[in-house]
Amino acid sequence: MTSTLGVSRPDQASYMLRAAAKDAGRAYKRQMLDLLDIQAGHAALDVGCGPGTDLPALAERVGDGGAVIGVDRDRAMLAHARARTEGLRQVEIREGDAHALPVASGTIDRAKIDRVLMHVDEPAGVLAELRRATRPGARIGLAEPDWDTLIVDAEDLETSRAFTRYTTAEVVRHATIGRGLARLAEQAGFRVETVLATTPVFRDVQEADHTLGLGRNLQKAIDAGHIDRARGHRWFAELSQGPFYASFTLVGVICSR
Repeated sequence: MTSTLGVSRPDQASYMLRAAAKDAGRAYKRQMLDLLDIQAGHAALDVGCGPGTDLPALAERVGDGGAVIGVDRDRAMLAHARARTEGLRQVEIREGDAHALPVASGTIDRAKIDRVLMHVDEPAGVLAELRRATRPGARIGLAEPDWDTLIVDAEDLETSRAFTRYTTAEVVRHATIGRGLARLAEQAGFRVETVLATTPVFRDVQEADHTLGLGRNLQKAIDAGHIDRARGHRWFAELSQGPFYASFTLVGVICSR
């Protein structure tokens, strides 16, 4: 493994674009857009649009007569999104928080929020905002991981399990929100139409290290006393020896207003 323990997280925009470009990322994103049934002329909203990964695809589906609004609170991400959608006249980038969307009530036909709810302060509040912003009959797509399902194959099974426990308890704010998406959507007043589960699989250890933060999060777990230092270093070194496997479950929910 060429990566090292304790390295900082890669540039967030590059990280998100790289993850979206992998086979698993492309597959679930395409499936979500297909199930949203976006039509020409629709107004589509991407909450937490990040560097604008999905905005061109949304723009293509709504056509020249539609509108796409990308919302994010990170100005660096917004700059990437604006650059990515330059020339797409139907796309508008707005700075704003998911808990207080800069969108008029009842104006959105289709909305998506992809791997954002696990980071926000109050997922239920964000879903309430989505309901406010959407029209009756609107369709909404949600996608979130369940990090309790993260598995990393290793002979030292207990350290792999300890790494998952640390990721769930300390690294991600709402680490198991994937399993609760359908329940949260119904509690917000949406009608759940489809629930899907996909399993991104990593066979390349360096790609897994980049996406799952194996080295950087292991070092944090060691520093916090959750994993023995020598055992953790040995586990990390052995991951690159022989075939590698890691996976987690990504839950998708399509619901309507």
